[in-house]
Amino acid sequence: MRNIPPFRAEHVGSLLRPAHLLQARAAAEGDQYRQVTGPLDFSQLKELEDAAITDAVRLQESIGLQVVTDGEMRRRSWFQDFLLAISGTGITWVDSSQTVSAALPFQNDTTVEKLPGHIVRVQDKLKRLAGIFTDHFAFLKKTTTRTPKISIPSPSMLHFWGGRAAIDETVYPDLDVFWDDAVAVWSSEIAALYQEGCRYLQIDDVTFPLICDPHGQDALRARGDDPHKILETYASVLNRITAAAPEDMTLGMHMCRGNNRGKWMGSGGYEYVSEVVFRNIDIPNYFMEYDSDRAGDFTPLRHVPKGKHVILGLVSTKTPKLEAKDDLKRRIDEASRHLPLDQLCLSPQCGFASNFMGNPVTLDDEKRKLSLVVETAREVWG
Repeated sequence: MRNIPPFRAEHVGSLLRPAHLLQARAAAEGDQYRQVTGPLDFSQLKELEDAAITDAVRLQESIGLQVVTDGEMRRRSWFQDFLLAISGTGITWVDSSQTVSAALPFQNDTTVEKLPGHIVRVQDKLKRLAGIFTDHFAFLKKTTTRTPKISIPSPSMLHFWGGRAAIDETVYPDLDVFWDDAVAVWSSEIAALYQEGCRYLQIDDVTFPLICDPHGQDALRARGDDPHKILETYASVLNRITAAAPEDMTLGMHMCRGNNRGKWMGSGGYEYVSEVVFRNIDIPNYFMEYDSDRAGDFTPLRHVPKGKHVILGLVSTKTPKLEAKDDLKRRIDEASRHLPLDQLCLSPQCGFASNFMGNPVTLDDEKRKLSLVVETAREVWG
């Protein structure tokens, strides 16, 4: 087994919030959160969050995971808390008739759910006025003796959902200047996380898998964007951020097709983006959703260069059904025909709670699935 990240048994990061924390958050927010135009103030929940994080850390340690996260217990969503903490951003409500968002409807096997009509909009110059997740990481680090990992959204999240319309043209008439400021914000936060002791950072980016979906490509074209050009732009921005990261900080990127209360957004294999992602982006580790046929087969892994790792997201966080260990081993074997086994690891396909409401699984389901990842990894890699 590897004793450095990425570990053979990994997980994406978010965990189910305990019921009492959900109730406290609801009581604090009421119905007012929909009017928020800046970072939410959850200071009154800190004591409950601290306790929930401590419990989540103990759970991860008891299962045998070498990588530990705070479960994102302090966040409303995997990306909005970070974006709204940047000075110059806010929530904008969008008329459903407007062709603004490249987001696809969330769906499962039986229903399709339209997204709420809002996006995070850049309405002033982007500035990082204070630490965003630095305090989150500092608390996590002092709570565990294992390797602490924290995730942050990709800066592409400021652009992908709304494109040019999500970035005030009077503030940023030149999008190159917008990207310069975004890179400065992310680089500054990563440097601050490093100073707090962070040596394992995950960047969450759903754009690449969603662009694999022909419907996603059509949505981009409908608003005037070229999918291929967007791929190149996002890759370039990510490379500017990774170039500024300290050499001894391990970086990973998680990619999925949406994860909201058991629903997804996109379908389609990784072939459309594989060469750009694997060969052009200077990130050495990729957490890839592979829990269903919607992710396609493993042939795109042939583009992964030597020295890079793929963490196979074979265990679903969207359903309580526990995967069979033999099936996981069979799929790992299939993947190893395209990428050597030594370059592979195992994890769930996404977090268990990409937003605070969580997926339709129980805490016991969560524990069983994480335990399955650990047990399978030990048997496959020793």
